[in-house]
Amino acid sequence: MEGTNVRTEQPIERRRMWLEPRRSDGVRAGRWLGWAAVAASVACAGAAPRTSSDERAQTRPGSTSDEPEREARRSLGPLLGDSGFREGIAYGPHRAGQSPDGAQPSDAELAEDLEILAAHWSMLRVYGAGETSERVLRHVRDRRLPLRVMLGAWVAPETEEANEREIRGAIELARAYPDVVGAVCVGNETQVFWSAHRVPTERLIERIRQVRSEVTQPVTTADDYNFWNRPESQAVAREIDFVVLHAYAMWNRQTLDDAVAWTATQVEAIRALHPEHVVVLGETGWATTMHPSGDAARQIIGAAGEAEQAIFHQRFTEWAARIELPYFFFEAFDEPWKGSAHPDEVEKHWGLFRLDRTPKPAMARAHATWLDQRAAPR
Repeated sequence: MEGTNVRTEQPIERRRMWLEPRRSDGVRAGRWLGWAAVAASVACAGAAPRTSSDERAQTRPGSTSDEPEREARRSLGPLLGDSGFREGIAYGPHRAGQSPDGAQPSDAELAEDLEILAAHWSMLRVYGAGETSERVLRHVRDRRLPLRVMLGAWVAPETEEANEREIRGAIELARAYPDVVGAVCVGNETQVFWSAHRVPTERLIERIRQVRSEVTQPVTTADDYNFWNRPESQAVAREIDFVVLHAYAMWNRQTLDDAVAWTATQVEAIRALHPEHVVVLGETGWATTMHPSGDAARQIIGAAGEAEQAIFHQRFTEWAARIELPYFFFEAFDEPWKGSAHPDEVEKHWGLFRLDRTPKPAMARAHATWLDQRAAPR
């Protein structure tokens, strides 16, 4: 066991994302790292040169003689705009009775969702490049919604045919919707040691290069902090235009009081280790319901609840705005298809909105204000 790695004894089911070509329920074999050790690594890395967001977006990392010549790192302007800071939300569209492999949301349901999301966020993250993602992009374009989308291409080890469909789909959608797709994310959590869909690093790099050679938007991959903090992440970092980092305090045995400080530690650690990159926090959040027994209950020590989510959301968003950290909060709506069949399965309950699209306390005031403004006579 590496000195900075603390593995759990009880693996639990890993959250499955939407629109991957095919899924197999994986296990979470140790989602957290000893964060005190990470803090020590940050202190050791504290002398690393820091750059502005614009500089991190443009600076090309050093290359070695055996690496192919690469285009300079692309600006994140298409995704983040001129300011370099936007607030985003992760979006899974499936409602009751729907799932990635089953029934899909109607156009009316997507339109309702996107109107809600555009009222509160300026960036949207989707995880796949299939037909439902195409409809999402079309709604954003045709309704002229003020949203930039980080489009996903799901990459998994099962079949190259499915991966190729995703890659080709992402390329075609990025080309077809250049004013909506602000970035393309190739793969989600394919490198971290506990992933249920790990992909060889060399193959991921090939896919990143393939997409980057055929689109004009910045290209990245998303992974857990417990990959980006390791030396092997450098090979992947050399291929991408920005880092997409996942960091869940709740999954890493943090209480609500310590959650934002822990998140800040992870962000600063990855910034120090990858100073040439803009770091975007691709996922963080707080669940509102959890089954009182089982592996999740043994591993999570922070209390799940709507009130707790509201506190975390407020503290996190205030901190992120203060340091101008671009992020995608996880997630927009509860997703009942995820995880086990039990209705209190924690994977189903990360939404800031309930399944019926009513806001939880974290969003209640902002959403009520928006509804009042929308109903006011013009």
